[in-house]
Amino acid sequence: MMKSNAVLSPFKTLPLKGRDVLTWLDYTTEEVHELLSLAEQLKKDPVSKSLEGKTLGMIFEKSSTRTRVSFEAGMLQLGGHAIYMNSRDIQLGRGESIADTAKVLSSYVDAIMIRTFEHEKVAALAEHASVPVINGLCDTYHPCQALADVLTIYELKGQLAGLKVVYIGDGNNVAHSFMILCAKLGMDVAVACPEGYEPAQEVIDATVELTGHSGGSFTLTHDPVEAAAGADIVYTDVWASMGQEEETAERLQIFEPYQVNDELLAHSSSDVKFLHCLPAHRGEEVTGEVIDGVKSAVFQQAENRLHVQKAILLSVIG
Repeated sequence: MMKSNAVLSPFKTLPLKGRDVLTWLDYTTEEVHELLSLAEQLKKDPVSKSLEGKTLGMIFEKSSTRTRVSFEAGMLQLGGHAIYMNSRDIQLGRGESIADTAKVLSSYVDAIMIRTFEHEKVAALAEHASVPVINGLCDTYHPCQALADVLTIYELKGQLAGLKVVYIGDGNNVAHSFMILCAKLGMDVAVACPEGYEPAQEVIDATVELTGHSGGSFTLTHDPVEAAAGADIVYTDVWASMGQEEETAERLQIFEPYQVNDELLAHSSSDVKFLHCLPAHRGEEVTGEVIDGVKSAVFQQAENRLHVQKAILLSVIG
């Protein structure tokens, strides 16, 4: 038997070391399945020293509960450490370039997670960093959330391919990543939103292309009842995201017919489950009866952020 003072990881590591996680468009279906499998394993066996001596730098230009705590707790559970960096506390807030920040941080940490506004900023950070960059959220994508979503769906339904999953509300970053990942995994994806609030056309095009390879389907409608018909999963998000606060009053009126309530869910399958990425505004995009009722899996979904992010960290840091 080999004798060594080294701490060996008890987990199978994927051939993803050094990879960025910007959007799931960059990953194969097989790689996504492997990440989900690793997340399941980490959920059962959460504490190890797999990333002992490793550090994650976390840049936050948008506030967060789930993203910050899950990444920080995840690194701790894997034996590593996370450093929180608010944009006001680092030189990005005083005009230092993304390139300079990326190069400097790459010499200090083993991976960078950023939660920001423009996707271009995430991409620029990844371009200039020599360590993996993880998109913790931007205005275009929310990949970590989507991976937690599909893990939750699998736990609830025991399958992914062939399920009908429905997103109702604003065609935002959460919708984008959910569409892409569910289409990649062979699900039938339906999105219902008001006119003028559809997902970005390039994301729609990518989703349609993915369904052509996976055997899934994609439907975009302005009728929430049509979308919800026969659904296995119904998902929604807030109607006004961070940075859209001045539009709240207008959006409340426009989105009112898109509220997820018992009446809408009556059109879905008898065992439909409700998802929400949180935070939620009860009485707006969802009623309290739904989000706090037996059909809701939102807190299981929130917990799974921890497990999928640990799978990502273990895979890309290696």
